[in-house]
Amino acid sequence: MYELNESSFDPITFVLTGIPGMEDSHTWISVPFCLMYITAVFGNSVLLFVIITDRSLHEPMYLFLAMLAVADLMLSTTTVPKMLAIFWFSAREISFDACVTQMFFTHFSFIVESSVLLAMAFDRYVAVCDPLRYSSTLTPSVIGKIAVTAVVRGFCIMFPPIFLLKRLPYCGHNVMPHTYCEHMGIARLACADIKANIWYGLTTVLLSSGLDVVLIAVSYALILRTVFRLPSPEARLKTLSTCGSHLCVILMFYVPAFFSFLTHRFGHHIPSHVHILLANLYVVVPPMLNPIVYGVRTRQIRERVVRLFCPMGECPCPGWGSRC
Repeated sequence: MYELNESSFDPITFVLTGIPGMEDSHTWISVPFCLMYITAVFGNSVLLFVIITDRSLHEPMYLFLAMLAVADLMLSTTTVPKMLAIFWFSAREISFDACVTQMFFTHFSFIVESSVLLAMAFDRYVAVCDPLRYSSTLTPSVIGKIAVTAVVRGFCIMFPPIFLLKRLPYCGHNVMPHTYCEHMGIARLACADIKANIWYGLTTVLLSSGLDVVLIAVSYALILRTVFRLPSPEARLKTLSTCGSHLCVILMFYVPAFFSFLTHRFGHHIPSHVHILLANLYVVVPPMLNPIVYGVRTRQIRERVVRLFCPMGECPCPGWGSRC
């Protein structure tokens, strides 16, 4: 093991302890997380494959779903395998560079996913509130620019923390009560002033993902206002059901994430195991649910998935038989 002296670029090995106070239950806790991760990888991979290979699905809504699937795969795969290695094999050590890399891709994929969720909310707003201008507003060029903007935005926000962390001396403090590396989790191990890290993290959360949440809320509020003006009760009920499921997944993504981010700054009296459990949820539960809520509930996606697994039109699952 290496320790940092006054030179902040000296190597150090961190030790991730897992969920504090629940070490004896790590094996049992790993089971649902492993199942959720397998479901997330399988569901998002199938969704991505179906959208890429079927040209009829190369439309704005489905292209945004493909972007969401990529972000979900990155978010869960960056964190969960290391988490399971800690739970199963006590593989707690991680080098400083590997920890910073994991931190970068975890927060980067979160920011990209948040940007995609905002784009999807805008897509639904245009489709419901201004359908006549939908095809002229969301052109392939615009969708490409949205994808590039989401990636560039995530990179620009997460590039400075690399140097904010590398400049700090750690004086041998290397035990991190977590299952993966976060910006403030690393910074709090430093034996120096971390106000720059705190303010940068808080500002970027509020001005990036926080702003996304506000704009998503405004989009869905306008959608609901339009929905309640629809003359058909069936159309209102169908749209409300779809919006309700979308909002539930969005809340499952943002609430644990913001709880984790803000706990680092203000929640010093919150039990560590509660903080870490919620921090683990937002990296695996939304990636597991998104293919179901956004994919399987969409008729066109459902039909392609059934065709993929039941090429002869004979579905082994009775519940899907009528849709084959």
